[in-house]
Amino acid sequence: MKFSELNLDSKLLQAVDEAGFEETTPIQAQTIPLVLSGDDVIGQAQTGTGKTAAFGLPILDAIDMSSTDIQALIISPTRELAIQTQEELYRLGRDKKVRVQSVYGGSDIRRQIRALKNHPNIVVGTPGRMLDHINRHTLKLGNVKTVVLDEADEMLDMGFVEDIESILSNVPNKHQTLLFSATMPKPIMRIADKFMTEPKIVKIKSKELTADKIDQYFVKARDFEKFDLMTRIFDVQGPELALIFGRTKRRVDELTRGLQARGYNAEGLHGDLSQDKRTSVLRKFKAGKLEFLVATDVAARGLDISGVSHVYNYDIPQDPDSYVHRIGRTGRAGHSGVSVTFVTPNEMGYLRTIENLTKKRMKPLAPPTDTEVLKGQLEAVKEEVKNTLGADKNLDRFNDAVKQLLEEYSAEDLVKVYLSTTIKDAESVPVKIAPERPLPSRKVSRSRSGHGRRGRYGHDRNRNGGGNHHSRRRDDHRGGKSGEKRHDNRNNSAKSKGQSKKSFKIRTNL
Repeated sequence: MKFSELNLDSKLLQAVDEAGFEETTPIQAQTIPLVLSGDDVIGQAQTGTGKTAAFGLPILDAIDMSSTDIQALIISPTRELAIQTQEELYRLGRDKKVRVQSVYGGSDIRRQIRALKNHPNIVVGTPGRMLDHINRHTLKLGNVKTVVLDEADEMLDMGFVEDIESILSNVPNKHQTLLFSATMPKPIMRIADKFMTEPKIVKIKSKELTADKIDQYFVKARDFEKFDLMTRIFDVQGPELALIFGRTKRRVDELTRGLQARGYNAEGLHGDLSQDKRTSVLRKFKAGKLEFLVATDVAARGLDISGVSHVYNYDIPQDPDSYVHRIGRTGRAGHSGVSVTFVTPNEMGYLRTIENLTKKRMKPLAPPTDTEVLKGQLEAVKEEVKNTLGADKNLDRFNDAVKQLLEEYSAEDLVKVYLSTTIKDAESVPVKIAPERPLPSRKVSRSRSGHGRRGRYGHDRNRNGGGNHHSRRRDDHRGGKSGEKRHDNRNNSAKSKGQSKKSFKIRTNL
């Protein structure tokens, strides 16, 4: 189904078009008409399926711009998801001039209070901080028309059920409630029974990984080691067209600057880019004029790019479905592809959860040796020389200079000098990538389904803010672990577009 068939405000359709989306995802196609008609909806779907637009577009469509009241409330489990949701709603509602405000723990509450006085139309927030504002009477819900519980099972696992019920109890009876969750345990269904009216159920099956032609690897490394390791792997593998995924916009910007500093032909893509810049970057990448596109999950959502040979997950995604979406952009149309995921020691549980979903083990990849890196760089130079000689680049204009040089030096010495100036030690250009907040540690359940305790993740409650409900809520206010999960020149002649994939070493003893 195309978005144009959904009877949405023309300004929203324009924003969708500018974002490069034409067809709806399954959750969007089924949910948007129900929300537009005023039904309560229970949506069972994983992250990465387009849920934000599924509830966001109809909410934005219904916003009365003449009112100064808060008309929609979106409750998210983490500050990162709250920020991401706010940013996506802002982009979609920008032409309509919808005001969206986020509130979450770990941020100055006084600044949030001032922002709430500016009459936002939509408020997105974490349960603890949202309830704090309600108790301070700085968040007034008297005219809220729609409430969204996003990632409800995550909020259940984090101990926010009481907070959610308190918030819902402060919303007038006559309103629409939308609940989204990857799984539907009994406590979630109790909330639905208590606060929802004859909800329509939309269930989207988790996508299976069908791209059998993708060779999947992981590299175990500490956060500060990942950038140098990644560029060394580039030299060995020689990707023709590669996507690199970072968890946040800041990460994407830093990775892009670092790659450019080392001579890689790279550009970044995230939600803060202007539409003109986004269009320009995508056009260059699709035309093969960029070798590396660094992107967040949100920015890359909906991209249909052919010819991607490699996908590098600089940050492992928190949600396994996001991994499937990421690496599914390679290995298309009968071609083979390669994915490499960098994993810190405390993130191994996430890797195992991904493997349980995909039913495929990633192979451990050993860091390349100096010999392997040099071999890869030499192969790239030889390919570049071959391509240059095969093209009409008016090389005859150098005949006199070549004759003079050969009179003074041997051809062997000249080639050595050329290689020494062409092949640089990339690590001689220092690049520092700021560490991101680590994902909370998770244990992998050994349940038959291969997923966690509730079909998704197993939680190590003792390490992740487990305990009583109040201790978790304080974590949300302070920005402790339980409230924080997500967030969004080497000489170019040494690289080659037509280069074939290089062999590299597989470590089998991890």
